[in-house]
Amino acid sequence: MALTEDTLEQPRARLRKSERREQILMELRLHSHIRISDIAERFGVSSETVRRDLDKLSKDGLINRAHGVASAASRHYPDFNERSRARLAEREAIGRHAASLVEPGETILIDSGSTTVELARFLAYNNTPCTAITNSLTVAMTLGASEAAEVILCPGDYLPSEAAVVGTDTLEFIDRMRVDRCLIGASALTEEGVSETVRGFAAVKRAMLRSAGTSHLLVDSEKFGRVGMNRVARLDEINSVVVDRTPDTGLEEAMSAAGVEILVAA
Repeated sequence: MALTEDTLEQPRARLRKSERREQILMELRLHSHIRISDIAERFGVSSETVRRDLDKLSKDGLINRAHGVASAASRHYPDFNERSRARLAEREAIGRHAASLVEPGETILIDSGSTTVELARFLAYNNTPCTAITNSLTVAMTLGASEAAEVILCPGDYLPSEAAVVGTDTLEFIDRMRVDRCLIGASALTEEGVSETVRGFAAVKRAMLRSAGTSHLLVDSEKFGRVGMNRVARLDEINSVVVDRTPDTGLEEAMSAAGVEILVAA
């Protein structure tokens, strides 16, 4: 997210190091992430100086770093119910578009997430004939309402906050599968790849990617520039990304270079 015109006004006097870092933290309370180039322009310093500032703030656990951007350190990651109430229009658009990618008769893997539930809802609404394997109880119940879909629920350790299963049994079960495509969500997306915050989810997503012929990432633009605790995949390990808007230039260029198709949901 770019800084506003007011934000980008040059200060009259160069700030001290401590003041500049405090201002960076203040900006991250207002925006989900900020670019190194924008910070350098605002404070009239070099990009290298900004990187040193961000390195120190990251080391202190005050921010998250990614290539070319900084984001606020997460104090609390919302659970499934909280996420389900946020950005509904964006997630509906993504889910509708992702559902159109599934061909009748295909076998698919769907992971747990607020956006993948929207995918399941539109697959059920369209009565798309498919066999779906999922670790999400909510996805299973939503898609299971369709007479055209066969739903297989993974075994595993139940994670109440996500209404999903994770763990060794889940991973071994998925690793035995070979499906046409997987459709997964994520907590974060940067030039460095896809990452996840929810405990146990990154391993499930990696297993789904290994088992699928084609892979799709479903992620709304709020996740752009964020960094999760656990890495899921490099960009070149994903075939396409279904989003609600085109990513910023740096991320868009990195995805294009990695051969990732960007599908913007109407």
